[in-house]
Parts: sequence; C-alpha cells; structure tokens
Amino acid sequence: MTNTLIVTVLIAYFLVLITISYLTARKATNDSFFLGERKSPWYIVSFGMIGASLSGVTFISVPGWVGNESNQFSYMQAVLGYLVGYFIVAYVLLPIYYRLNLTSIYEYLKQRFGFWSYKTGAFFFLGSRIIGASVRLLLVANVLQSILFDGWGIPFEVTVIISVLLIWIYTSRGGIKTIVWTDTLQTAFMLLSVLLTVWFISDALDLSSMKGLVATVSESGYSKIFFFDDFMSSNHFLKHFLGGMFITIGMTGLDQDMMQKNLSCKNIKDAQKNMISMAVVLVVVNLIFLALGALLYIYADVNGIEFDKPDLLFSAVALSDGAGQAIGILFLLGLIAAAYSSADSALTSLTTSFSVDFLNIKDKQQVTDRIEKSDSIDRRSSSKNNTEKTRKMVHVVMSVVIILVVILLKYTTSDSAIGLLMKFAGFTYGPLIGIFFFGILSKRSINDFFVPFICLFAIGMTFVLWYYSCGAPGAEVGEPGIFGMYKFGFELIILNAFITFIAMLALSSRKKQIT
Repeated sequence: MTNTLIVTVLIAYFLVLITISYLTARKATNDSFFLGERKSPWYIVSFGMIGASLSGVTFISVPGWVGNESNQFSYMQAVLGYLVGYFIVAYVLLPIYYRLNLTSIYEYLKQRFGFWSYKTGAFFFLGSRIIGASVRLLLVANVLQSILFDGWGIPFEVTVIISVLLIWIYTSRGGIKTIVWTDTLQTAFMLLSVLLTVWFISDALDLSSMKGLVATVSESGYSKIFFFDDFMSSNHFLKHFLGGMFITIGMTGLDQDMMQKNLSCKNIKDAQKNMISMAVVLVVVNLIFLALGALLYIYADVNGIEFDKPDLLFSAVALSDGAGQAIGILFLLGLIAAAYSSADSALTSLTTSFSVDFLNIKDKQQVTDRIEKSDSIDRRSSSKNNTEKTRKMVHVVMSVVIILVVILLKYTTSDSAIGLLMKFAGFTYGPLIGIFFFGILSKRSINDFFVPFICLFAIGMTFVLWYYSCGAPGAEVGEPGIFGMYKFGFELIILNAFITFIAMLALSSRKKQIT
C-alpha cells in the first residue's frame, strides 16, 4: 500500500464518523451525552458493542496469540467463560442498575455502603479504563507509526495526539448518543474486514472450499483449544474459563463504558436481549479471529514473511508485497474500526464517570431542571451552560490523560497487548467484583471508611503472590515460585476479587443494610 492510499482511507473514514456525529449531536444535552436519552434501539447497541468488546486488541493480538505452541486456540477457553459471564451480567447486574435508575453504575455502591465505597469504585473504574483504553490505542498507534508515520519522520507522540484528537472531535458533543451509531458502523467495518481477509488469504493458499479451510486450520498445529493436562500451567482450561467469566463480569458488567450503552436502551428487557445476543455472536467472531491467526501464520511461513513480535503478524502479512492492495485496505479499515470503537466509547464513559461520580454533575443537572421550570430565562441559560461547560472540560482533560498514558506505556512495556490487558484487568477490576458482589450476595454492613483500604490491601496481596510465583518477574526462569511450579493465568482476577470479598466479610457485622 502506498502512503497516499493509507492517508486517503484514514481521511475518508473519519469524515464518515464526523458526519454521523453531526447528525446525532444536534440539540445534544448532558442527558444525550450520558444516556442517549434512553432511546437507543437494543439491536443497534448490541451490534455496536461487538466492536467495542473486541477492540484493536482482538483484531491484532488474538491472531498473533495462536503462534505460541502453549497458546494455540486456548483463548477460546476464556471466550466460553465470557459467555457465562455475560449471562450473569444480564440477569444479576442489569436488573439492579435499571431498578435504581443509575447514570453511573457506581452510584449503587453509594446506596449500598456509602460515600467512600462509591468513590473507590469510581476511582478503580477510571484507572482501569484509562489503562485499558491506552493499551488498545497504543496497539493501533504502533501499527500506524510503523506503516506510515515513521516514513514521514513524524514522532510517535504526534501520532498519538492526532489519534486522540480525531476521537475527541466526533465524540465531544453527542457522547453516547453518537457512540451507539459510530460503533455500529465500526463493527460492520471490522467484521467485514476479517471475513474478507480470511477469504483472500484462503484463496492465496489455494483453499477453494470451506471444508478445505477448516481442514487446513485444524491440521496446522495451531488449533488446539482445550488444555487439561497440566493444572500448574497458565493455560489450563479452568484458569482460562473461570478467569474469562470473571473478566467479563469486571470488564463489562462493572465497567461504566460497557454498561453506559446498555443503560441507553429503552428498558431492562431490551438491555438483556442486547447483552445475550452480543455474547453469542462474540463466541463465533473470536473463533474466526483465531482461525485467521492460523491462516496468517501459514501464509507467513509459505511466503517467508518476517515480523518482530506476534502483535505485528497481521500487519506484516497484510502490507507485504504479495498480499495485494485489497488485503491491505481491509486490514487498515478493520484496524482503525476495531481500535477506535473501543477508544471513543472509553473516552465518553470516562467523561461520564468523572463528571457524575466526582463532580456531582447529576445533582447540578437536577438543580438546572428545577430552574428551567422557573420563569427566568437568564437563570435557565446560565445554569445549563455551566453544567455542559463542566462536561466539555472533563472531556478535554480525559483526552490529555489518555495521550500521556499511551506514551508512558510505549516506553515501559513490551508484552503483547492481549496479555498486558488481561494482566491489568486482574489487578484493577478484581476489587470492583469483590465490592459489588459482597453488596449483592450479603446483607451485612461494613464501615464504609474501610473499603478503600481493603481494596488496596487486596491489590497488594495479589501483586505479591503473582510477583513471586513461577514464571513471573520475581522468579527465575524455570525455577519454582512460592506455589511451586504453579503459574497464574487469567484467574488472577478471581484471586483479587476473593481477597477483597473475604476482607470485607471479616470486617463486616450482622446488621443489615437496606439498598
């Protein structure tokens, strides 16, 4: 692909997003930005959430994942856990959020425990989502840097600034009302891209039928799904399955980003239909991504294509001389669609959470609503402008924060994106799961002031146990850790949640607390 073609695709893509923003953000208010006025069709939300759930990490890192002999298709074990997790989110968490009529899901913690629990939950979401969005954006920025901006002598930092600025432009006015529709478009681009890429690569490998494609993938040496033989290994079925289930509960059900879209549906039934239909489709889509990974490795071996690390496999094949322009364009479209469908909703949800949970903009909005019923035009205008100005300023600040974190991660990490994301999720979403499910499963009372310290204790304990386990930075290669040869995998999030839950239980009393 030529640089001119790459730039043309990028410009055309963002012009479409900006047009959607213009059409959806007319007469936008804070209510439109935060909840889309609760008028979003469930099927539109469901389809758009597929792209947001997958993100650039799935698009690039999951295909690269299969090349490691100890990985192969083992990621599907976690995907099956995701499926169970989505049912728990749909039928345990969503009813609570709708019953309490929440804008920020962390308002539940305020009603159940008190001020400090509420702020702790919101704080952990902010940290988790900032890191998660930054990891995803880092991935796409790295690829854009290698295929385009390095050749022009443009620094990585400028690439990141441009990426976030483009997101800010089309999300700053409409918020979630715009995101619901841009995510739908981006999901369509991403799925079309991966399906057509599979078809083109299969054709290049002379796989003329679906039967031949399936046979080639299954016999490739990359396609083993279930790993039951070594419980001490990090890829054992139970670790991936249970870890995947808890990761979905944390990264979807207790994540303002994902739940904000569900809360924009008209009612709880629509939100549940959205969640379950999305969950089923995701199982199939993830399997296709893994199959694509096997095909990419086979194609790279046949054509002698080299790449520095697994995350660069897809781009190395797509942009190689023999792949053709069609695959290159599809890769570029799929990449930016997958990456930005996650990053734009993350920026919107971060703005929502900080505005509602820390700046109390919801309370100020209620004051505005009361003022609007008065006869004073000047007071109505001034109050409305103040709350919207606050939200817009937060949107700018969150954009700057993401830029800084992406740059920091660039120079401090070397892990694959999928591994890095799951590792961070284990540390940051674990306490959220522990707090929420203590509140849901128990009616016991706890001193609200203790909750932040319990969460910090849980993270500290989890980190120590992980750091000195086999295969972690605190242990020598091949040497046993504090649990012998046991290696932590995706189940790290379960350990963190369990420590949080047990600590809260130990410090609680029998006195019931009404939610």
